Amino acid sequence: MKAIVYSQHGGPGVLRYTDAAEPQIGANEVLVRVRACALNHLDLWLRQGIPGMPIPLPHIPGSDVAGEVAKIGGLVTNTKVGAKVLLQPGISDGTCAQCLAGRDNYCRQYSLLGQMVDGGCAEYVRAPAVNVLPIPGKLSFEEAAAVPLVFLTAWHMLIGRAHLQAGETVLVLGAGSGVGSAAIQLAKNIGARVIATAGSEAKLVKAKELGADEVIDHSKQKIAAEVKRLTDRRGVDVVLEHVGAATWEDSIYSLTAGGRLVTCGATTGYDGKIDLRYLFTRQLSILGSFMGSKSEMFPVLELFNRGLLKPVIDTVMPLEQCGEAHRRLESREQFGKIVLHVA
Repeated sequence: MKAIVYSQHGGPGVLRYTDAAEPQIGANEVLVRVRACALNHLDLWLRQGIPGMPIPLPHIPGSDVAGEVAKIGGLVTNTKVGAKVLLQPGISDGTCAQCLAGRDNYCRQYSLLGQMVDGGCAEYVRAPAVNVLPIPGKLSFEEAAAVPLVFLTAWHMLIGRAHLQAGETVLVLGAGSGVGSAAIQLAKNIGARVIATAGSEAKLVKAKELGADEVIDHSKQKIAAEVKRLTDRRGVDVVLEHVGAATWEDSIYSLTAGGRLVTCGATTGYDGKIDLRYLFTRQLSILGSFMGSKSEMFPVLELFNRGLLKPVIDTVMPLEQCGEAHRRLESREQFGKIVLHVA
């Protein structure tokens, strides 16, 4: 098969469009003929190399996959050859206490397609059968590939961790990102008021189109000051944070008393400082969040079935242009997901 492979860490130039062996499946696995694979910032970090996280090399990246089932293992009963599917990206051991409690994203063996195992930037990918889900509604393969990781992450952050309620106000950092564009839609479906940030007028317009009630240009405005102005000095109930060091202080000071900050990433750096007196006197909560459980994917897909959510796609590019797709994602030019089409 053809695949995107890298054998060393570095810039986009290490990505090669080349031949690779077709994966062999086990009794509880499926082989999916990939039709589309979406990029995430995780792909950039893994390609560059993450200290303390050695991945097997050579490596095929790609966590967000949609395609058709090509083969099934002898014990697989939940899908059939020819089915149009997307893959839940999280992989766990399936046997530990956390997995059996439905909290597979807390499993100590938890990983992702395209992280410790080869991913979907290829003509075929192997996956556990439990990760296979029907494509909802009338989504195309490209649209379906833009759904799993970011919508699951945003759902777990807003619902599973921060327990966002109707009538509350949420600040969504980085509206142009995959998680940000997903979070705006999910928060509006809950019935929350959404304030979103972005770094250009074009992205602010798109954030409003997705449902944001108010927008902040973080390249020109001080986020915390604008939040206080827009909320009559009250602050927001929830901050959805994934930017890291560049916005951390503003995120903290944007919260109302008793507010919750939920974070899933540190794109601009991992050093976040806080005055502990402010934390306890304001009775704030700081919540970590990573991916989401397999069960949390079902309500997300049901909202797509009902037409209440939509994938946000910036660009569709052929698989062989994966390096250029990485460059676009690194430049932060995109609004929504960059998707690779696999012919």
